Amino acid sequence: MTTRRSFLKAGLGLLSLSTAGALTARAGYAAAPFAKTQAPAFYRMALGDIEVTALSDGTLPVPLEKFFNNTTPDHVDAVLRSVFLESPVDLSVNAYLFNTGSRLILIDAGTGGLLGPRLGHLVANLRAAGYEPEQIDDVVLTHIHADHSGGLTHAGKPVFPNALVHVNKRDAEYWLDPANLASAPEAKKTSFHEATTSLKPYVDAGRFRIFADNASPIPGFGSILRPGHTPGHSSIVIESKGERFVVWGDISHGDAVQFDEPDIAIDFDVDSQIAANTRRHAFVHAADHGYWVAGAHLPFPGIGHVRADSDEFDWVPVNYSAAG
Repeated sequence: MTTRRSFLKAGLGLLSLSTAGALTARAGYAAAPFAKTQAPAFYRMALGDIEVTALSDGTLPVPLEKFFNNTTPDHVDAVLRSVFLESPVDLSVNAYLFNTGSRLILIDAGTGGLLGPRLGHLVANLRAAGYEPEQIDDVVLTHIHADHSGGLTHAGKPVFPNALVHVNKRDAEYWLDPANLASAPEAKKTSFHEATTSLKPYVDAGRFRIFADNASPIPGFGSILRPGHTPGHSSIVIESKGERFVVWGDISHGDAVQFDEPDIAIDFDVDSQIAANTRRHAFVHAADHGYWVAGAHLPFPGIGHVRADSDEFDWVPVNYSAAG
């Protein structure tokens, strides 16, 4: 005897078979190899009359528990697990392009070919964002480390042939002095060689400039000496229509550990104690004044704000906007 219940059950059974067949067929048509790559990585925002474009050079997996000091590996691992990370952690390498309407200024230049295939994508992302390397008027370095200056040069030639390169005087004197290379521990000599190689084409072409502590590398762009990570490590300050944007450089390596514990430093510092003191001062200043911050190794695009909280400080990333 056919009832309403039996009719509905039969209909649902047919629908299930039909749906399963359709899903099976569609699954077959949809089969494709995994892409295993991300889309071009750039992010735009307005700063008064200036357009800011964050550019990714890529990411590098770093076993932070091996490189953070003034702590223990177990503690670092526990902190990472608490925010759903595990070692090695992918650290971003970010650079920032400022379009003033009359000039293009790039702050930091990525790694080039110095640190492997996971990095070295700055120029590709610059082009994806609509610019060519030849259009860059100035490159300002927060400091001379391979992940900030390596992208200046390729095969001995300048990547940004029309740009002036600006570096704090202390960093230039430290990294480019042959006497410092000669006296450096063997494990650190590579960094001195990389610095010289990356900057030489600009020095030879008369396109290398140095700026004093807390001076303006170029008109409209200020600097704050923030030593420790390197002797002349400097944050770059840009203001427009009452808005301030500070490109930090390497104040922090990632956002999981050092905001809650700014005294934890990293072995990449030339002087970790000075770097830790500098980091705390930078956090306090950013939290007190509420300006935009951009960090070279904060998760891309690395732009946001700092606020004080019960665990020292907190990183508040920019809210994504498709408006640019």
